[in-house]
Amino acid sequence: MGNKNALAAFLLGAVLLMGVAFAIHLFILSKLGLPLFGNQIILCYVVNLVLAFVIFCALYLLRYRLSSQIGFLFMGGSLLKFLVFFLLFYPSYLADGEMSRTEFAAFFIPYVLSLVWETVWVARILRNMENEQP
Repeated sequence: MGNKNALAAFLLGAVLLMGVAFAIHLFILSKLGLPLFGNQIILCYVVNLVLAFVIFCALYLLRYRLSSQIGFLFMGGSLLKFLVFFLLFYPSYLADGEMSRTEFAAFFIPYVLSLVWETVWVARILRNMENEQP
């Protein structure tokens, strides 16, 4: 799979996954009578989607040059996501002194979904590395 095809397929799948998850998330919030767009939920989904794509692009483009360090780079990407969480979201979530379940879910659901999507695709590119020409 060529660079553009793999990156486009990753992004398209990630957008679809996050879009469906976002819709389900909003549906559940609505059924529970909770505010739909509170807790920076849109920003959480967008930031996790963008970070997943950036991290995957970096891993994909560096897969041959740093093949023995891909696992460490992947963990570094997760660390980057946590740093963004603690810098961007955590202060507002703790403004009232505690983090509610809805605040936690607003960040954690897109975080986990993007992490799983990245993991599946990184495993795929590592499996295919032997068949591709660097």
